Amino acid sequence: MRVIRVEFTVEPFVEGQPGPHVLAAVSAAEAAGVSVEFGPFASEFEAESTPAFAAVSALIESAYANGATHVNIHIEKLDA
Repeated sequence: MRVIRVEFTVEPFVEGQPGPHVLAAVSAAEAAGVSVEFGPFASEFEAESTPAFAAVSALIESAYANGATHVNIHIEKLDA
């Protein structure tokens, strides 16, 4: 089992007022089977590789479909 941590930001960013592009990205990731921790500067989740990669694809597609101008993603493998 490979556990993956994904941290992402969706822009444009307005502190305290996530736009529809941000909310859609989070919802799409969660619909792909992960639980997103929504943070003030970035959001993140940890999951096995298959649902994690599906969630990344879904969040990118949804973010841009809802007005994102930039998506930044950091992916890290947690297990050795």
